[in-house]
Amino acid sequence: LYLSPAVASGSAQVQQLPFLETTEGTGINITCSHPKKLSGDVVHFYRQLPGRAPEFLALAARGSKDVAAVGGHLWVSEDGRSSALWLGWPRRGDAAVYSCALGP
Repeated sequence: LYLSPAVASGSAQVQQLPFLETTEGTGINITCSHPKKLSGDVVHFYRQLPGRAPEFLALAARGSKDVAAVGGHLWVSEDGRSSALWLGWPRRGDAAVYSCALGP
């Protein structure tokens, strides 16, 4: 699985690791840090499979929710400054660029 480099949304910066790898069937946490998240911002997760357009996966302001498209969960910390997308059983077809962003 590949992660995009850090991206910025407005004045709020989002930080991600530039690269992450796992083996098929081994769960993985894709984490994001957004220390300048504003109170109205929501965390959005996307992925872009090779040769395809970006695909929206999920969004949340706080707490956790299931993300059926990847067989996992999205979690946003109580203070909203960090988030993680958990892929429970990644398959070869899940290899992609995964990105998080902040927005309304």
